[in-house]
Amino acid sequence: MANSFQIIGGKHRGRKFSFPNVQGLRPSPNKVRETLFNWLQFETHNKTFLDLFAGSGALGFEALSRGAKSVVSIEQDANAFDFLVKNKALLKADNLTIFQKDALLFLQKPPAVAFDFVLLDPPFNKNYVSKVLKLIIQNSFVASGGKIYIESEFKINADMYSTPINIIKQKQSASVHYCLLNLKR
Repeated sequence: MANSFQIIGGKHRGRKFSFPNVQGLRPSPNKVRETLFNWLQFETHNKTFLDLFAGSGALGFEALSRGAKSVVSIEQDANAFDFLVKNKALLKADNLTIFQKDALLFLQKPPAVAFDFVLLDPPFNKNYVSKVLKLIIQNSFVASGGKIYIESEFKINADMYSTPINIIKQKQSASVHYCLLNLKR
């Protein structure tokens, strides 16, 4: 039996999508997505997004609904990937590209063009955040002036990483810590 989430804002507001039962897959809660996109309210239109560890696709679909120019979603799990492809077709989202690939492998090679926003919502308790941040920065995945969004099981502190980051906003909802940051250049 598939689970579902609903787009909470933008032109596809109210649309519901299914996602499979996959261990560790937990779509960003509505409250968290609403807060994130309130933070980005005037910044999403015509911007590019990279959705690492896409899972249900909730963050990427929300970005598309709110005017993103394009979204690239990365999901390793075959079952979750299949649902993303089906949901892309339901939404007729030609500006969504989905890769079935390990996010860490995807980040090994610099992109042709850097992204305006990188959405990072990895499985909890797997120690992905620091590894992924290092690769995002090392391989220039974030455009100048771009931002990184992180969901994690712990509070993000700017001094946790060797890379200089600037935390713009941060909140907690139940056991989910989430923040928006940019790179100090």
